[in-house]
Amino acid sequence: QVHLVESGGGLVQAGGSLRLSCAASGLSFGDCAMGWYRQAPGKDREFVSALSWNGRVTHYADSVKGRFTVSRDNAKNTVYLQMDNLKPEDTAVYFCVASIEATALTMKQRGTFEHRGQGTQVTVSS
Repeated sequence: QVHLVESGGGLVQAGGSLRLSCAASGLSFGDCAMGWYRQAPGKDREFVSALSWNGRVTHYADSVKGRFTVSRDNAKNTVYLQMDNLKPEDTAVYFCVASIEATALTMKQRGTFEHRGQGTQVTVSS
């Protein structure tokens, strides 16, 4: 069974940083595109970032480009999201996703993935 477990969320002031982690098990991690989405209360799910199986191809939402950095460690079956210069509008539940079928680009363009985690809350105060 596939498990994706996020950690690293919390409360931070605007301008601060957080690093999210997503530990994966039960899948061939090195073969999967991985990504991050977020959902704020009352809003639709929003793509944040995704990267290819080897980490060489990355995609970001325009709203986070230049502030967030996605990376992965295939030896640890873990994907990371470094979030800098956080803004109140970044407040949301962040969850990671995995896909053997989709690419990082189709994660961004079509929102396709097979597995997702429960999410971790990120709250940015002004």
